[in-house]
Amino acid sequence: MTAFLYFLWIDTFGDNIFFVTVSSNPNLERIVQELHLRRGSKVPTLGNEINAVKWLHHFLKEQGQNPLLLVLDDVWSGSESLLEKFDQFKMPNYKLLVTSRSEFRGFGSPYSLQSLDYHNAMKLFHHSASLGDKSSLIPQDLSRQMVERCKGFPLAIKVLGRSLCGQPIEIWKKRVIEWTRGSTVHDSEAELLLCLQSSLEALDKEMAIIKECFLDLGSFPEDQRIPAAALIDIWEELYDLDEDTECIANLYELTKRSLANVVVTRKENMEGDEYYNEHFVTQHDILRELAIYYSKLEPAEQRTRLIIDMRGNKLPKWWREQKHPLMKARLLSISTDGVFSGKWHNMQVPEVEVLVLNFQTENYALPESVENMDKLKALVVTNYGFLPAELSNFQLLSSLSNLKRIRLERISILSITKNPIELKSLQKISLFMCNIGQAFSNCSIPISSAFPNIEEMNIDYCHDLVELPAELCGLSQLKKLSVTNCHKLSALPEEIGKLTKLEVLRLKSCTDLVKLPGSMKSLKKLDFLDISDCFSIRELPEDIGDISNLRKINMRQCLRLEELPLSVLDLEQLKEVICDEETKYLWESFSSHLNNVSINVAKENINLNWLHHTQI
Repeated sequence: MTAFLYFLWIDTFGDNIFFVTVSSNPNLERIVQELHLRRGSKVPTLGNEINAVKWLHHFLKEQGQNPLLLVLDDVWSGSESLLEKFDQFKMPNYKLLVTSRSEFRGFGSPYSLQSLDYHNAMKLFHHSASLGDKSSLIPQDLSRQMVERCKGFPLAIKVLGRSLCGQPIEIWKKRVIEWTRGSTVHDSEAELLLCLQSSLEALDKEMAIIKECFLDLGSFPEDQRIPAAALIDIWEELYDLDEDTECIANLYELTKRSLANVVVTRKENMEGDEYYNEHFVTQHDILRELAIYYSKLEPAEQRTRLIIDMRGNKLPKWWREQKHPLMKARLLSISTDGVFSGKWHNMQVPEVEVLVLNFQTENYALPESVENMDKLKALVVTNYGFLPAELSNFQLLSSLSNLKRIRLERISILSITKNPIELKSLQKISLFMCNIGQAFSNCSIPISSAFPNIEEMNIDYCHDLVELPAELCGLSQLKKLSVTNCHKLSALPEEIGKLTKLEVLRLKSCTDLVKLPGSMKSLKKLDFLDISDCFSIRELPEDIGDISNLRKINMRQCLRLEELPLSVLDLEQLKEVICDEETKYLWESFSSHLNNVSINVAKENINLNWLHHTQI
């Protein structure tokens, strides 16, 4: 819908078109901040709705000097007061367009999009089911029943078609029989959910885990990209998956069935390098509602997946009345909005293995009940506000002997290192868009004591990171270190040579990084070095040949690198070099001595996926 509108209006408004997703929980302050962010200006700190209205007027006045189109997308019923604030400003160049499943009277003339007619619905169904020339093998009456069931909803048609693709006719007939046993529902959205639910239930026993993965997507807020890296942390612990690639394969199984979309924001086409920090998942609102609806079919105390979406401080009735003191959920997701006070009620969830916390406030405290989650293996904390938040109650994790993974997004790390704790079971920590500053350097106990068994650390888009703290080099068990998209990072500590168990070192897109320390020659177990898009690097360490186990180097877009040290001839285990046309010649001059090395030129994958809901 929004893409259609864009191409319809671009000739009139040019680049002065702003799309903002409103969703079921409208927040004027957040919308105004997002408008300023998308314009490329400094994001204002508003504090209250009065200031938000003033800044909105300021934005519209400046942008409205030229024809301006503001699109409020996915506006839910009950958002009239929000629309009034946008509609009160009357300017000749300013147009407001609202897309919604509901009609708002008093805000201009509504235009209702019609569902697909029978002819186009049948064409989409045949395409989704990949019938092609085989359409004659399926009775026309059977296809008609399938299409009519979908009521012209394109999403339902696609999901249903994908679920029947390649299936024998008996499966098609069974689906119709199952429908006839159900009750008749006249509400269009309920009808759509029922149709989609039947496709979800059709996943056979071999695909049971795919169904579970789909339901887990409901753990994240609507209209937000879900990081594939977060899903990897969740699924590897819930379903005992050993490799990240298994999780990504499950994502593509969902995509194949039109139950989700995978968006890859990276510019280069690099399949199979097992770097998934730039993979994200998007999902239609109806599919998210289906996941939540399906998860709620069982009584609260019996659910394996407990998804709580709070408005203000309003708790679900069962939680407020404490009707179910002991819950059996393995996954617990709690989402709060910008007016949540931070006061938690007690909850007994001793079986929880994965905890997902989504919030929008500047200060956030972990629920006190975390302390009793003895089986907790993975913690995912995401701040959907614009600035890094202060996180408290982190010390509650100190008693959890099974906690293996922590992922923090938009968190001030200094707030959790003020009172450091030891997490001896922790194996992986990921920091995304966090403020790090001197957090690790000023810690009262060494990070090597706080995380003595950590094997993987990911630091991504942490813009205040100028130097990698030398204290991190005391993590003696570290096998994977990924410091990516930290554009101010200019130096690595000489102590990095102490990471003798390191197997993977990613420094992708650290654009200010000038050189690599000579002590890297001590990394005898290093298997993969990624310095792609580090275009300030002018030279490699003179003794890089001492990294005897190095098998793969990615040095795409290292355009200032003018020569290689002679010691590259000593890289006897080197099998693959990824570069580009401009640096390919550096390796070709050694090709006669490096017979087993494959020199691959990376291909650009031009796309605008990085623009989608990005708040970096």
